[in-house]
Amino acid sequence: MTTHALATAQGLVNAPLIHKGKVRELYDLGDELLIVVTDRISAFDYVLDPPVPGKGTVLNGLSSFWFKQTAALQPNHVIHTDVSKLGDLISDPEKLAGRVMISRKAKRIDVECVVRGYITGGGWRQYEKNGQVNGIMLPSGLRKNAKLAKPIFTPAGKNDVGHDEDISFGELVRRIGPKLADELWDRSLKLYHFGRDFCAKRGIILADCKFEFGLIGSEMILIDELFTPDSSRFWAQENYALDIEIDSMDKEPVRAYLAGSDWDKNSPPPTLPPEVVAAATSRYQEIYRRLTGREENS
Repeated sequence: MTTHALATAQGLVNAPLIHKGKVRELYDLGDELLIVVTDRISAFDYVLDPPVPGKGTVLNGLSSFWFKQTAALQPNHVIHTDVSKLGDLISDPEKLAGRVMISRKAKRIDVECVVRGYITGGGWRQYEKNGQVNGIMLPSGLRKNAKLAKPIFTPAGKNDVGHDEDISFGELVRRIGPKLADELWDRSLKLYHFGRDFCAKRGIILADCKFEFGLIGSEMILIDELFTPDSSRFWAQENYALDIEIDSMDKEPVRAYLAGSDWDKNSPPPTLPPEVVAAATSRYQEIYRRLTGREENS
């Protein structure tokens, strides 16, 4: 099990840093990218302190697992995840073990491809207002957390700062054209169906998830991460119920702590207590074990 936390890989990678996200850092290797997944954790658009030990290895391990599982269904960006192959690029391989992904470079399509199988979260908030989600009219009388008759594709315009922007499929067509929009819709739904069925066999409900795609020439590939607790909403089947806030299998201990504090969400967030950090680490390790059948880093 991971015992140390990694806040950043800067100083450990001998390559130019080209993007530092809330969790991932991207380094330029010429024709390829080095992605390092740190233990940083965010909530309400803030990166919190301290990082959560083991979170990065779980996220990277899960993405690697899912990219292999879905490779025949959808090509992706992964070349390898072996830090020992990077040689002098890494000054301390032990610190980055399990955290790296060497990937093909692609031109990102600036759309979050969200698929919802259940009416919850932001989708539920939209439905409560006008009976629609991203312009899709749903049956009246649905209850919070209800399973939808068919999963729906609800894209969002991607923003690197702040929240992504929910858009209708018609708006997506206007932005990127009908051919590309149809392809994103089709590929996203196929991936969701695969993930949903895989998770169900392990006692987990995949309520909703998001994907990112990129282009290498005319080839569309899956990029970023796949079916992780940071990009998907997982519910344990034994916890499923209607009309409640289901305790999701992710950073819920962090969100619950912040929601119960007096933090106004506009000022620097409070430091996370050790017991909250430990609970978050346990959550990430548990979803990894239940999905892969393995312990973290094994």
